[in-house]
Amino acid sequence: MNYPIYYPDCRHFRGDLPCKPHKEKGIHCENCSDYIKTDGNVLIIKLGAGGDVIRTTPLLHRINKEYPTKLIWWLTNFPDLVPKKVDKILDFSLESLTIINEINFDLIINLDKDYYACALAKRLSAKEKFGYTLKDGKPAPFNHLAEYKFLTGLFDDISKANTKSYLDEIFEICGWKFSGEEYIIDFENYDWKIANNGKRIVGLNTGCGSRWSTRLWKNEYWIELAEMLKSDGYYPILLGGEPEHDKNLTISRESGIFYPGHFSLSEFISLVNQCELIVTAVTMTLHIAIALKKPVVLMNNIFNKNEFELYGRGVIVEPEKQCQCYFSPICHNERYFCMDTLYPEKVFEAVKSLLNYAYSLNE
Repeated sequence: MNYPIYYPDCRHFRGDLPCKPHKEKGIHCENCSDYIKTDGNVLIIKLGAGGDVIRTTPLLHRINKEYPTKLIWWLTNFPDLVPKKVDKILDFSLESLTIINEINFDLIINLDKDYYACALAKRLSAKEKFGYTLKDGKPAPFNHLAEYKFLTGLFDDISKANTKSYLDEIFEICGWKFSGEEYIIDFENYDWKIANNGKRIVGLNTGCGSRWSTRLWKNEYWIELAEMLKSDGYYPILLGGEPEHDKNLTISRESGIFYPGHFSLSEFISLVNQCELIVTAVTMTLHIAIALKKPVVLMNNIFNKNEFELYGRGVIVEPEKQCQCYFSPICHNERYFCMDTLYPEKVFEAVKSLLNYAYSLNE
């Protein structure tokens, strides 16, 4: 019997299942015009959080440019947020670790300082490694390129003095310069049928994550902002996940604005895409909005505002009183809660200014 030829170095080749070109066209390798030769592997270790996974995707532009013939692998806790253009998307599991332990990578980029991520990056085989490793039982930079970013995570004064964005920093870790490469996100459009009657939809993302109560804006302010937006002819809608469900029900009931509910991640991304502008604290929704190229009003209080890359499509608003809980999940300031001094009027004016600017660009 003459067995058909197959090309395991093709980007489409799987080994465990028929490849996509064969399933779609029924062709074999020797007659396939979709053959793309590969000659190595690159691994990104960025496990989470979800927003951090999204804001790491600009690296893919440069990796594809520098390593066009390499298969790209990504190990993560949020596989649904990794773009499908990545060749091998692996969740952080025993099965995945078993697989990557048997591969000789050309390049490994580990951007997580978790002990297990650093230990894994150290253990795996690669010609080059960037980011973080484990040294004497503790996280450490692989080389001098990661030293600066490493120090900003150790000392608050250095972090506060930082003038680089997160994207500047992670490109620098890899020996590259960030040049405005955009986020990449995959999403499916759903038919929402929002009854906005032609009014511009403003998404109000009320959550801040259960861990980070220091970023929380109180319900009264969301209600005031919603009423201002309604009075000025906008159509505000409430956004959030399951943790914000009760909060959003309360705000919706007391303000009369639309709350569609909470949804799967895929549906939520599509819902954000229905909005013309997003108001949010530092959450995964922020990075979803940036990836969708939406104007953003970012409410920030406990992070260095220089770390956020809004691509010229957003503004950052901060409280009048300085936050005393820098990079801290819980506020220990007994004199005042700084987010109470970020007033709805300030956020409302930022929304109007940003939407008017966006409108002028489209005229």
